[in-house]
Amino acid sequence: MSEKEVVLRLVLACILGGAIGFERERNSRPAGFRTNILVSLGSTIAMIVSIKLFLEFKASQSVDPGRIAAQVISGVGFLGAGTIIREGFSVKGLTTSAGLWAIAGIGLALGAGFYLSAITTAILVILTLTLLSKVEKTISNIHKKYLIRIKAFDQPGSLGKVGSILGENNIIIKDISIEHCYNEPNIYVNFRVKKPRHIEVNSMFALLAGISGIIEVQIKELD
Repeated sequence: MSEKEVVLRLVLACILGGAIGFERERNSRPAGFRTNILVSLGSTIAMIVSIKLFLEFKASQSVDPGRIAAQVISGVGFLGAGTIIREGFSVKGLTTSAGLWAIAGIGLALGAGFYLSAITTAILVILTLTLLSKVEKTISNIHKKYLIRIKAFDQPGSLGKVGSILGENNIIIKDISIEHCYNEPNIYVNFRVKKPRHIEVNSMFALLAGISGIIEVQIKELD
């Protein structure tokens, strides 16, 4: 592998990583322009070093060109986990984390000299992050997300009644958490739900408020 070839692979890694990172930066995601470039460059140079070590010591059977590449994938997993943020009942950063993992793969492909595979993957990643995000929003709008916070008497059967009402109206429960009220015989129950478009918020509120044992109902739309 010539020095010119090494430089070409690293420059391409910078361009492809930057192209994907630009989309993430434009949408104010945790891992933006520079982070994506660094991941792409780091995985590329790791693959180049791995191949050069193999060529340098190919007489030795203990040299495996895929060993460093495998460690890159594992390492990016930890980096990706750092971009995932839990905010209340929602989790953000999964797409950015998956993007970093994909960029590491692109970098490894470039480091190995698989230009067509790397460039094609980068284009598909960019299309996925831009065009398909609109499709994803359209799909998610079919069932809007809401947070239902209910204050109820701490007695058996209350949660079952709420679950039955929601199920009968095709409202999907995604998550539940319970909080005990301080110095009160009551509980707060938080439901993260998806509701069909035809179900009005006011109707949902009336249905829940009419359940025996329910003291207070709050409904908030989630992003």
